[in-house]
Amino acid sequence: MGLLACLGVILPFPFYYYLWTHPQTWVDLCGRGRDPCKVMAMASHFIKLLQFISLLSVSTFSWPPPLYFWPLFIFGQFLNFRVYQLLGEAGTYYGVRFGKNIPWVTEFPFGVIRDPQYVGSILSLLACLSWVPFFYILLWVLGYVFMIQVESKEDPATRAKPLS
Repeated sequence: MGLLACLGVILPFPFYYYLWTHPQTWVDLCGRGRDPCKVMAMASHFIKLLQFISLLSVSTFSWPPPLYFWPLFIFGQFLNFRVYQLLGEAGTYYGVRFGKNIPWVTEFPFGVIRDPQYVGSILSLLACLSWVPFFYILLWVLGYVFMIQVESKEDPATRAKPLS
């Protein structure tokens, strides 16, 4: 199960990388009348489900969790929720790359925490260290670090042109 679990944990990152680096291909593939952000969100949710199943396959649970679990997990999920609340689906799922006009957000956690959605996800993963072997958490976190690097080099000239 180890190799399959590893593949499942890193599964989303090639998808995200491809969409970030080839946004026009994704917009064209989605076609007219289909919102590329919505399609990405649906695909991402399915891939995330496979990712969680992979992680569950190597996890061992005990109750109660260690005390560090609660603050890390709750704050991590708060950051994720807040980012989605502020950016919406289009802002969260590469809308700017797909040619959408996404307003710049400065409210918390933006302007205080760099890459707050990734930070929130990493905190939530670290909270689960008592249940999930370190290697799988590390692999997932390295995927996020990779995407932080990829997304930090956004070139506006490579953004997709929306289909009209």
